[in-house]
Amino acid sequence: MTTRTLGRSGIEVSALGMGCWAIGGPFWGEDGQPYGWGEVDDDESIRTVHRALDLGITLFDTSSNYGAGHSERVLGRALAGRRDDVVIASKFGYTTIEQTRLATGEDATPEYAVSCLDGILRRLGTDYLDLYQLHLGGLPISQALDLVATLEDLVAQGRIRAYGWSTDDAERAAAFAKAGAHCATVQYDSSVLNDNAAMVEVLAACDLGGLNRGPLAMGLLTGKYHGTAGLIGGDDVRGRSPEWLQWFDDGVPTPAWAARVDRVREALTSDGRTLAQGALGWLLARSPHNLPIPGCRTVAQAEENFAPLALTPLPADAFTEVESLLADLRA
Repeated sequence: MTTRTLGRSGIEVSALGMGCWAIGGPFWGEDGQPYGWGEVDDDESIRTVHRALDLGITLFDTSSNYGAGHSERVLGRALAGRRDDVVIASKFGYTTIEQTRLATGEDATPEYAVSCLDGILRRLGTDYLDLYQLHLGGLPISQALDLVATLEDLVAQGRIRAYGWSTDDAERAAAFAKAGAHCATVQYDSSVLNDNAAMVEVLAACDLGGLNRGPLAMGLLTGKYHGTAGLIGGDDVRGRSPEWLQWFDDGVPTPAWAARVDRVREALTSDGRTLAQGALGWLLARSPHNLPIPGCRTVAQAEENFAPLALTPLPADAFTEVESLLADLRA
């Protein structure tokens, strides 16, 4: 139960992966809006990756725009000498300027898919990528399908092993999967607070791996921010919440969502798990295709998120109780 596959690619990975958004650092964004997670220590980030490896984690998910490439550089340093032991996923579509860490827009052209991969491989210090994901979740299906031939060529060249789409839309995910022989995954926002039943159906129907982005609701499901103000700084994306971020309002958990977390706390922790471990276990119980990728930037976070209990599905009785308690969200 501690390993799963990346959909129809057959690539075996740990049941949980490490999300590497947070290790990109705080100083990137646009128009005063930070997209990072606050101050980060690169040496601690490297120790965190090493601890994840020690705990059996083999899947690491990053993106070309996390920290304008900084996340990939740090991950490459941390995985030096261990490339054959891991599966690395990255993404393309959002453009940045590495030197100034500015987010500059989007590019969904086949030419950019190729040139972006060049930069990704350089920063990671590898000559191939295991999983290459389109990062533009709202891209029209027709434009996404224009990328399939290029992505298949990259597979044939040995530069990538498989590809997928990071989108929360089930129709988009299904169309991409049906068009591409080596399309293996969809990365979608999913947590105990945000079930996407339509996407779960697509995962099963198309034999896709589902990388669960935001499995801890950007920290809300750790419980450590409840009732606090000022704990999350203005250099953190949650501290100056963009429109799409529903869990926090300028660094403070929104009362309605915090109340729902409190409602299911006992059920999620009933077998001795922490709240975060229970939330990860819920995702593993929700679908055998799910692969939660909680973000970590400290050794302590890695040790909690990747503890043995976190790598096993929530017991059936606890799962049923959670569903009953969150019936208003499932309607």
